[in-house]
Amino acid sequence: MSVLSLTILLLLRGFTFSAAGNCEVCVDFLYRLYGSLTSAHKELTPSLVEEELIQACTAAEGKEARLCYYLGASSDAATRVTASVSQPLASHVPIEKICQRLSSRDTQICQLRYEPQLKDWSSNELKRMRVLELRNILASWGEECRGCLEKNEFVSLIQEKAPLHVPSVEL
Repeated sequence: MSVLSLTILLLLRGFTFSAAGNCEVCVDFLYRLYGSLTSAHKELTPSLVEEELIQACTAAEGKEARLCYYLGASSDAATRVTASVSQPLASHVPIEKICQRLSSRDTQICQLRYEPQLKDWSSNELKRMRVLELRNILASWGEECRGCLEKNEFVSLIQEKAPLHVPSVEL
């Protein structure tokens, strides 16, 4: 019986640690924040970390802006849980552990995922995508395809606008 309970305990611990690995937006954003803080300041205080977090969140876009909303570091957030980030970060707690603790408060934090990056912008690769995915690409660039009815119209517009929005694109 004790072997079975030990096995179950180890499995459950493994699931909690793997949950932090799934928080890709949280981990990536906080790693960049922590890197900029440690390079600019010798000693970290919770108030300094909170100021930098709010400043980083004003420039955040996309999924990172959504993370900032969940943390309460954006101007339109209803709640404020920035202390749950600033105090552990000032104490040099590992980023994965911070995200794991945040996900226990709000599961949406670890559900955030970056959009997959398209490496090949050729028309063949774009034609394999769904129209909704093509619209999402245009929306992420702040573009809109007015009057587009066919998939090839979306593809041609993306190929036309790609050099403006994606560095080093070869079509």
